[in-house]
Amino acid sequence: MENKNQWISKLLLAIGTVLLIGSLAGLFWLNNKLGEHKQKLSSPVLPALVQLPPFSLVERSNNPIGLDDLKGSVWIADFIFTRCAGPCPLMSSRMSKLQNTFREKSSLRLVSITVDPEYDTPQVLSVYANRFQATKDRWYFLTGDKARIHELAKGGFLVGGVEDVTLHSTRFILVDRQGRIRAYYDSQDDQDIQKLVQDAGILLREVAS
Repeated sequence: MENKNQWISKLLLAIGTVLLIGSLAGLFWLNNKLGEHKQKLSSPVLPALVQLPPFSLVERSNNPIGLDDLKGSVWIADFIFTRCAGPCPLMSSRMSKLQNTFREKSSLRLVSITVDPEYDTPQVLSVYANRFQATKDRWYFLTGDKARIHELAKGGFLVGGVEDVTLHSTRFILVDRQGRIRAYYDSQDDQDIQKLVQDAGILLREVAS
């Protein structure tokens, strides 16, 4: 009888252990699912703010680059000029870091548009681009007609005019695969740059629609 009782006790203990392990595994699975759901709920939503108008400018390579050439890629844009003694070098330095951050993401582009096109010829932009180790076909430097760039900045990107080059916008602009602006970022703010990296990653995972 004693052996039988011991056997029953061992059996009940084994059953209890199996049930406990099963319960813990179930709780672990449920916790993971809740975590995934919470992460999805907390993921930032990036509304489409404005559709960029068609445009075509001249790249440092002397080739035309426009909106149609950029469609299908996620891109980050800024407005700079090579003679700038203020924020532009810092902006380009941060763009260079973004280039390194996304070096494995072939569908991401960087686009720097000069607000001083009379001076910033393709040749001048090429020298400036080399200064920041800009990769060709990944980081474009665009120049062109001043009036066209002014209208593009003011009416397209909505960052104000470029009549006075020293007063141009210093924001980075995130554009999706359809040529829609999704967000603006302060190029001087480290937290904003981190947010830009996160948001660009979200757009890179989006399916073009």
